[in-house]
Amino acid sequence: MKQPVLHWLGGIALLALSLNTWAADKPIHQGMVDNYKAEKVSDHVYVIHGPAGLPDKENQGFINNPGFIVSDSEVAVVDPGSSDAIGRAILAHIRKVTDKPVTKVFITHAHGDHWLGNNAMKESNAGAKFYASAGMIEEAKNGAGDSWIETMNTMTENATAGTQLVIPTEVVTQDQEVKVGNLTVKAHLVEGKAHTSNEVMFEVVEDKVLFTGDTISNKRLILMDEGSFPGSAKNAERIVAMGMKTIVPGHGATGDNSIVTAYGDYMSKVYEGVKTLRDDMEAHEMKPKIAEQLTAYKDWHSMEETLGKHISLAVLEAEQEDF
Repeated sequence: MKQPVLHWLGGIALLALSLNTWAADKPIHQGMVDNYKAEKVSDHVYVIHGPAGLPDKENQGFINNPGFIVSDSEVAVVDPGSSDAIGRAILAHIRKVTDKPVTKVFITHAHGDHWLGNNAMKESNAGAKFYASAGMIEEAKNGAGDSWIETMNTMTENATAGTQLVIPTEVVTQDQEVKVGNLTVKAHLVEGKAHTSNEVMFEVVEDKVLFTGDTISNKRLILMDEGSFPGSAKNAERIVAMGMKTIVPGHGATGDNSIVTAYGDYMSKVYEGVKTLRDDMEAHEMKPKIAEQLTAYKDWHSMEETLGKHISLAVLEAEQEDF
């Protein structure tokens, strides 16, 4: 017994040495390593819950909920964040749990705070596969990837500088199942628009866990410039009907279907409020009236500054619905 134990301890020491050398050679988001933890939300799934707010110098672009799935033989990552440095921090958290290789990465949508950490996953395993919808991959190839690199650099005052673009190559289709060791990840493509177009939600089948990406946010309002309010509400209804045990939103704490219902209710109330009021008042006049219908959400992060923007966008969507 003594020799195998010494061999195992030696392996751990070599792993620690390699991580230290790697971290010294390449930037890593050390604050994310030191001040956040990978929370176990089911038997096989861990989530690093990001802070509220937009990317800035202080958070170095870390605002989303990167997750990882540990099977019997390999690890899959979902939405590895905004930069190489954040991706390396996620890997450091993974190595606290397991030394199994990261072989697959699943991307929910094209917004850079969710997938620009891909290169760190490729650094850890050159053979790793990256999965996304066909539309997301097309967007990234047609300039969205480069644009998001620049946007993150600007918003974080170059805290994300040096990030290398790794665009997914594996196209997922509706209800496609991908094996991760002894586990199964199932793709649920969003029909139409919710937060954006070309979104995918990923289910860890054995654990009944659903990564929603930004189709759901928990107690936090997010940008809807590319989204649909009724589309978001419809997608929330779809999620509830799936009967998932655990919901991992794109932002905010992991929870159950109650967070899905709340988010869908907010989207519905904004849109229906706009449709009711738009014949009698301008968009900027609607906010107090609609806010009265949203008292349950008054403490959500960024409510004060975001509700007015959502109302304006909902007005535009309602007008387009007329044609």
